[in-house]
Amino acid sequence: MTTLATIHNARCRISPRTLLQIDHFVINTGEHWCVFGPNGAGKTSLGKLLAGHMREANLYVKYSATFDVKRDVHLVSFEEQQRLWQRDDRFDISEFSASAQDQGTTVETLIRSSRIPAQQSEQLLRKLILELALEPLRSQGIRYLSSGQMRKAMLARALYAHRDEAPQLIVLDDPLESIDKDSRQRIEACIGRFLTASNASLQLSRRQRDIPAYATHMLLMQELRSSAQGLRQDIERGPQYAEMVARRPAALTTLPAAPAHKLAAEFTGQPLIELRNVNASYGEKHILSNINWQMLPHHHVLIEGPNGCGKSTLLSLIDGENHKGYGQELYLFGRRKGTGEAVWDVKARFGLVSNELHNRYVKGWRVLEVVVSGFFDSVGLYDNSGSSETNQALAWLKAFDMAALEKYFYHELSFGMQRLVLLARAMVKAPAILVLDEPCVGLDDYHRQLVLQTLDLIAAQTSTRLIYISHVEGEQPDCINQRLSFVPTTDGAHTLIEDTGGTDTL
Repeated sequence: MTTLATIHNARCRISPRTLLQIDHFVINTGEHWCVFGPNGAGKTSLGKLLAGHMREANLYVKYSATFDVKRDVHLVSFEEQQRLWQRDDRFDISEFSASAQDQGTTVETLIRSSRIPAQQSEQLLRKLILELALEPLRSQGIRYLSSGQMRKAMLARALYAHRDEAPQLIVLDDPLESIDKDSRQRIEACIGRFLTASNASLQLSRRQRDIPAYATHMLLMQELRSSAQGLRQDIERGPQYAEMVARRPAALTTLPAAPAHKLAAEFTGQPLIELRNVNASYGEKHILSNINWQMLPHHHVLIEGPNGCGKSTLLSLIDGENHKGYGQELYLFGRRKGTGEAVWDVKARFGLVSNELHNRYVKGWRVLEVVVSGFFDSVGLYDNSGSSETNQALAWLKAFDMAALEKYFYHELSFGMQRLVLLARAMVKAPAILVLDEPCVGLDDYHRQLVLQTLDLIAAQTSTRLIYISHVEGEQPDCINQRLSFVPTTDGAHTLIEDTGGTDTL
């Protein structure tokens, strides 16, 4: 057993108001740690510190003499995923291309980047691409991947760096989030083959169900500091762990009052959304084929399907972001899309929580500003807001027990807390339809329960209707009464079918 890294008396400033405090932590070869704790506990910051992605790492982390942090530590996280996407977008040259397309960094290029040219292994590359079902995506740009596909590509990059002659440390931040059922099994098998006595791992887990079976040790974190650490079986028998997993949100009974003009919204019985033989392709790649669907005024819709099947593309056709929705038989609130309405008129009817929107918010905006921007459908706040908008935003932050964070910068929050801010942003204008593209990604058990019970209250107490996308079986609000599933077609695209097993109820 070899000590790979030691953290001693670390005091790392996360923001002007928060400090990560790790008194002592050691990770050795053959140890596979689970860092467990709620949103905002400091798990991701600890992972970044160990991976050398924080400037304080050289002060507080000591690595073994033969251990090269840039070569031997590999991080798979939501924040790293966002960084890679944002970097690729900055170098997008599609507007200067004759085809108006720029693939950018391809999946294969991303995977190969974890090894220098002299150490490339074609055999290992082929093995990982096969095991993670990445062959169809091999030459595709990462900016065109779904969140689940991107996480598989990042995991392949981390595992591709494995070399027998040097120990490796892999840091996995909830690696199975945004992953469909079939891909979860592939990922678990790949990770399992890495976890040997000659390597070490650190998995960050927010949910009790995601604590990996292979974990040998456990570190509990709360409020940006370690509360207990040791052998897994000892920690799971301890009082700190029992208290942590027993947390439950208080039952909500009322929601913030909607603006008066929204309370008078009327649904006339016509479909809110109707698609007739709608298709979508990018170049020669077919994504959606002959989509037929009606969302009626009483529907709260669940949409299911594997990673990359076109769920996010479908939503972008509807809410005004995707130009491919024009010129097709796509009707919103009784009016065919592209018959004179402004994009902003369409956006005004929708609230949105999605990975794509999450990725757009970068540094510079305070939490309250992000929520208020929902009134203007902007990424950030550029218009003057009145007291009514501010009060409504504060009311939604209070509903999520986040009122104390209003003056924090959005980028200072954990990924999961950012997700809750986006839900508040979506609801401030009391939209006719709330579109939720994997809204519980990055949330711990406590906040998932809070979100789901809030969505049921929204369905019961307001005129807002829900479109909900989730990969997690059984994780959707109880109000769902229309279920749609994506299935593959012969041309490689996907189409929608409706589950008519008695779920369509008034």
